[in-house]
Amino acid sequence: MNDTAASAVPNPDRKLSVAPMLDRTDRHFRYFARLLTKQTLFYTEMVTTAALIHGDAARLLEFNPAEKPLALQLGGSDPAELVKCVRLAAPIGFDEFNLNIGCPSPRVQKGRFGACLMAEPELVADCVSAMSEATAVPVTVKMRIGVDDRDSYDHLCHFVAKVADAGCRTFIVHARKAWLQGLSPRENREIPPLRYDIVADLKRDFPGLEIILNGGVQSLEEVERHLRTFDGVMIGRAAYQNPYLLAAADPAIFGERRLPISRQACIESWLPYVEAELSAGTGLYAMVRHALGLFYGVAGGRRWRRVLSEHAVKAGAGAATIRQALEACSA
Repeated sequence: MNDTAASAVPNPDRKLSVAPMLDRTDRHFRYFARLLTKQTLFYTEMVTTAALIHGDAARLLEFNPAEKPLALQLGGSDPAELVKCVRLAAPIGFDEFNLNIGCPSPRVQKGRFGACLMAEPELVADCVSAMSEATAVPVTVKMRIGVDDRDSYDHLCHFVAKVADAGCRTFIVHARKAWLQGLSPRENREIPPLRYDIVADLKRDFPGLEIILNGGVQSLEEVERHLRTFDGVMIGRAAYQNPYLLAAADPAIFGERRLPISRQACIESWLPYVEAELSAGTGLYAMVRHALGLFYGVAGGRRWRRVLSEHAVKAGAGAATIRQALEACSA
């Protein structure tokens, strides 16, 4: 765990956030992305309560203070276990605890958490209440607009009202319902139609709650448009595929008066971290895989990706490989 636990922000600015993504938003991605944006709120990968209680908590909760503001997403449905996890993580300095009520994977369903909890508002309320009593840090939920046949607007409003009464003031709403039978997790991100109108109705009917829109947003221009309706926007795959879009977030979304960092300046600022991690035994590809999209849509981007993909996996690969990729990109 971190030796230096910065004090948590009472309520982080959620105008723009990057979604928790399994095998994507690990600490290496978050450090790299933080070089591009100082204000965007980041989320960890989902950490299950079982993994945290019975596994290597220090490794699962590890982050560099430079990654903040940072939220920890938890997966679980037992209030007592969630409280244990909150108490384990609270001293480290996370800015938010988020409960996953949106993941549709069979493994998550088997553990009785994720999207299947959309059918159990009373249990979710108990979880939120217990977590909120265990910490002063905001407790939020990330949810869907419905699950299976429980997809009426009345059910959605009942769910939100019940969980809000338990102390949750922030709802991150993926604007798709989840089908737990018959669709894969990937299909659940693409096939059920996006219903931004339903999330907008939630904001209209619950004006005192913070409603964050998630699902299908591809650009900062879309973020700016949605901020006319919602309190914030969470982006996911678009930010991972093309991380440089985050470079314009601080001036465009948060109103900072500064130019976006250049790609080359980002790389130069990143290299000391890479070298320190290499010295600690981290493999180069574990870090550079998150930067493959830095030159997405830019001339030379394919050469950047090719050099990193081919050479960063080799034994002994070091920071020189990144410089080689940059030179190839510029050629």
